[in-house]
Amino acid sequence: MTVTRPTATLPTGAVPAPRTVAHPVAKNPAPRFRFRTSRPDQLLCGALLMVILIVQGWNITRFPTFSDDEGTYLAQAWSVQQSMGLAHYTYWYDHPPVGWIQIALITWPASLIDPSTMTVATMRYAMLPISGISAVLLFVLARRLSLPRWAAGLGMALFGLSPLSVMLQREIFLDNVAVMWMLLAFCLAASPSRHLWHHFGAGLAAAVGVLSKETMLLVLPALLVTLWRHSHRDTRKYAVTGAVAACGLTGLGYPLYALLNSELFPGNGHVSLIDGIKYQMSRDGSGFILAKGTGSHAVLESWLYYDTVLPLGGLAGAVLLLGVLRWSVTARALAGPALAVATLALVVMRPTGYLPAMYVIQALPFLALIIAGAAASVTHTVLRRRRKADESTGLKATRWGLTLVLAAAAAAYVVPHWYESDRTALTADANAPYRAAAAWMRDAVPDPGGTRALVDDALWLDLVHAGYQPGDGAIWFYKADLDPAVAGTLPRGWRDIDYVVSSPTVRRDAVDLPTVRAALEHSAPVAVFGRGEDRIEIRRIAGGTR
Repeated sequence: MTVTRPTATLPTGAVPAPRTVAHPVAKNPAPRFRFRTSRPDQLLCGALLMVILIVQGWNITRFPTFSDDEGTYLAQAWSVQQSMGLAHYTYWYDHPPVGWIQIALITWPASLIDPSTMTVATMRYAMLPISGISAVLLFVLARRLSLPRWAAGLGMALFGLSPLSVMLQREIFLDNVAVMWMLLAFCLAASPSRHLWHHFGAGLAAAVGVLSKETMLLVLPALLVTLWRHSHRDTRKYAVTGAVAACGLTGLGYPLYALLNSELFPGNGHVSLIDGIKYQMSRDGSGFILAKGTGSHAVLESWLYYDTVLPLGGLAGAVLLLGVLRWSVTARALAGPALAVATLALVVMRPTGYLPAMYVIQALPFLALIIAGAAASVTHTVLRRRRKADESTGLKATRWGLTLVLAAAAAAYVVPHWYESDRTALTADANAPYRAAAAWMRDAVPDPGGTRALVDDALWLDLVHAGYQPGDGAIWFYKADLDPAVAGTLPRGWRDIDYVVSSPTVRRDAVDLPTVRAALEHSAPVAVFGRGEDRIEIRRIAGGTR
């Protein structure tokens, strides 16, 4: 494209002579990253994806230890598959149901082929596609945030291969599903095409992420920052308005569902969304995260036990990007992820808040992005060329050498720590007691269909597939005290129960559950699997036969 300009000064009576001036923007338009057309990006991303899926999938049924939350979400997904409702017991609006509805869809084909595969161990494999999609989305997001290819690969590797990620992304958690949708929202918000429908799609994806796990609300301001930075100035107000409207209107579907079921407001004889929100907001706090002896500090120690690089390195990078380096190119590009990390970190610093172990899952992709961005920034600073044409070859070699030394030092620190933790994840068998207990309850009890057993949700589906009646025979131990519908089937309390499967979760929570505590006190072990605090006891209740 050329433009014509008249000469600055003209002699009297002279005719202006046009001259052409090359337009620099039109002549050299800035290239835009397109993953679907970039062969090198596809090859690098594909190679890393294979490694991530192998590491996360190897030994997935044996490590880490089954958690009660996994069993809860999978049992609720099973209930959806069986058209029994949104939960295997009364759905009381503890979480939005979109997360386990997606899990139900993912696990549905396998359950059709063999219904007995609907157990925590087998269905952990369903988390691999979610982990893989999330890893690819993180790579694409890194490239759209202007990180170089190698830095995007580094971020993807940090996200997928950190021992903390390997442990948590294997588990059937709603947080993993929500992270996938939120990464999609960020990718759409940072779309190089800047189409309005991309931004509307970002709002829709964000709403699905929040409805998968409500704590994703904390990340929405960071998404808005990313959307603002990457939308065109002329259409920004339409992009932001459309994204906010798409997110808000989709999210309103949840309270609308409660309203149509007459369960929005509290009342006698029914659950309500407002009661569920009140419960979540009023849960007993786990203490200040930096105070030793508190529950929150124990959770922090468990995170750092598996990996210190991702949590601490990412948090330090976020502080630098938002504070000291906020005007740098890298800081502007990573403003959204840095704000997400800062927001999530500030929330856990509350001394009165409750901190679940899976909370860090929401921060993992943003921590990985920040570390990768910091590495790219340092490398660029070391290797950048002077604008002078006479830069010496020796200086270039020195800078390359310094960069390689820094990279080798980082690898020397990270690789040994990650190797040991990932080797444990690939070889340890933490779930042998659960498998043995499930087999005993299946084979040693003469009449499963006429037996009542209190069990945690990690084993609930195992018992259902073994022939125990769901809800009446296999009873999730919480419900014996907290669900009036279940308590009504136990008029004699613990005397109406035959067995209690005493897992670490059952023993820990029995303190606040009178029926469960009495069942443990009036029972004797008939089989014990494992040792120490992780043991599982099959306890027969004296006089418990109906």
